[in-house]
Amino acid sequence: MTETSSAVNSLMAAIADVGTDPRRGGYSRPVWSPAEKDLRAWFLQEAHARGLDTEEDRNGILWAWWDLPAPARAESLEGSRRGALVTGSHLDSVPGGGAFDGPLGIASALAAVDVLRTREATGTLRRRRALAVAVFPEEEGSRFGVACLGSRLLSGAISTQKALALRDADGVTFGEAARAEGLDPAHMGVDPEALARIGQFVELHVEQGRGLNSPDHLTDGAPALAVGSTILGHGRWRIAFHGQGNHAGTTLMADRSDPMVAASETVLDVRRLARTQPQARATVGRLEPVPGGTNVIASRVDLWMDVRHPDDAVTAGLVEDIWRHAQQAALGEGCTAELTEESFSGTVHFDPQLAATLTESVRRTAPTAPLLPTGAGHDAGVLASAVPTGMIYVRNPSGVSHAPEEHVEDDDATLGVQALADALEELL
Repeated sequence: MTETSSAVNSLMAAIADVGTDPRRGGYSRPVWSPAEKDLRAWFLQEAHARGLDTEEDRNGILWAWWDLPAPARAESLEGSRRGALVTGSHLDSVPGGGAFDGPLGIASALAAVDVLRTREATGTLRRRRALAVAVFPEEEGSRFGVACLGSRLLSGAISTQKALALRDADGVTFGEAARAEGLDPAHMGVDPEALARIGQFVELHVEQGRGLNSPDHLTDGAPALAVGSTILGHGRWRIAFHGQGNHAGTTLMADRSDPMVAASETVLDVRRLARTQPQARATVGRLEPVPGGTNVIASRVDLWMDVRHPDDAVTAGLVEDIWRHAQQAALGEGCTAELTEESFSGTVHFDPQLAATLTESVRRTAPTAPLLPTGAGHDAGVLASAVPTGMIYVRNPSGVSHAPEEHVEDDDATLGVQALADALEELL
């Protein structure tokens, strides 16, 4: 543990004041906001301090390379599946999110580079492959509504046309925002050359549930780390309810076509229907009335829901059931409804060979580290369709994520760096 000292904790402390949210608590760091751009600048500064070569690709992904001599080396690796070993995560957050979701993976990757440099200097590490740290933008989808947008563009999991047309709450399209950040929307989208440089991708992340502090693990010697096995299939859908906007004081209850009532009934149906399917998770986390006045009957209400299940067919069936009930609720209020799928990712099974290597390496640091499924989406899950990917999770004693209570103990973060460095060394 002495190799890592407190490097990862010092890195996390350096960004602890960036993007704090006094209203919600926690952190609000949407992509390309001042806070997220400050974190991107921090990453580039830390990468340069370590002698890494940095670049921003055409999709806004930041890369920090350790001894990659650029195009010729990339071309020589293409098709060999012995391409560069990549680690990293994201820096954006959900509104009012925790401190560790995303940044812990970036800080741990930088600290792991420090460990590996020391090992190389002492002759215990002989690298046969290039190593890179990557920062993926808009992983949370908190600004443009589609999670893992950077990795989706890179891998072709979303069409460029659809991505560029996404709008934030202010009506700014993703294409317009990208152009404002110096990117060329005409060149965004699937990037075969960048994908060819990636031989394997390993993402370290805070554990976002109770997998490592469940009753089975709340004992002396409980594991601080785990290796990812699967990611539940999940997607985001928007239901728009259309009614008749009107005056709250002059419109009799019997004369109303109120989309808020239909939306409210649907919120309850989402919970009720999800409970009929074991292992299903369905959430309405966002509701927007138009025009949104206190003394105004809304003319439209948009409802966004997140639905997840290990079986993609069950996910599809649950969404279909919710949609049927939403239509009935709309009809009962004299309203109409429309359903839009904004994103969907099927259940991901991480590369078994890479998972076995990660498990062997991680268990040198945390001997009882389990293989852990998760309901949280990650860039590693999106990239799994294109390259072998794997994940390492660090214990979250609160069991809470996407909220200010998310937490990682300093000692556990240090163990995570140790395990990540060991795994990267094995793979290098």
